[in-house]
Amino acid sequence: MIIKVCGMRNPDNIKAVEQLGPDWMGFIFYAGSSRYVGEELSYLPEKVKRVGVFVNEEPEIVRKRVPRHRLDIIQLHGEESPVYCNDLKDDGFRVVKAFGIVTNLPFPSEAVQRYEGCCDYFLFDTQTNLHGGSGKKFNWEMLAAYKGETPFLLSGGISPEDVEEIKSFAHPRFAGIDINSRFEIEPAVKDIELIKTFIKEFR
Repeated sequence: MIIKVCGMRNPDNIKAVEQLGPDWMGFIFYAGSSRYVGEELSYLPEKVKRVGVFVNEEPEIVRKRVPRHRLDIIQLHGEESPVYCNDLKDDGFRVVKAFGIVTNLPFPSEAVQRYEGCCDYFLFDTQTNLHGGSGKKFNWEMLAAYKGETPFLLSGGISPEDVEEIKSFAHPRFAGIDINSRFEIEPAVKDIELIKTFIKEFR
């Protein structure tokens, strides 16, 4: 089960989280986010998979960011098309496509189905104007409607109190979790003790 910690920026905080043993670490390359990393990361972790998060970015800029920051995975959190995703995947990049879920609306099965085969993972998050990091949770039971073959990460308002609920959540394509704002002292600064306890209890 993949544990991804997203929204990292501060080098000392990155190093401290890295030592806790998550599998993936996310860096947001979207200027509209309070967790935007800026033009350069002064420290790149070596013990985790590095995920670059982009929102409606030009493909050539994404391609430049990958070697510059030694990204292992590209996460697309905007309205990127299946063709956009497939082109990156055909170039050898590992691609995660995020989908916003609204609790009082049906699961967007048709929209998600269009991306089958052109992404390595999906990520299901709570739909907001912030493109993630809202701290809000959607109804996970809605994911029973997902019948696709692409494995997915669960995101959206996951908190330190959700360990048992996550452990009891069952879906054949459930591959991991993405934690962010509910583990923060302030945007892009993670609470090390909270994450340490969470990972220990989760594993």
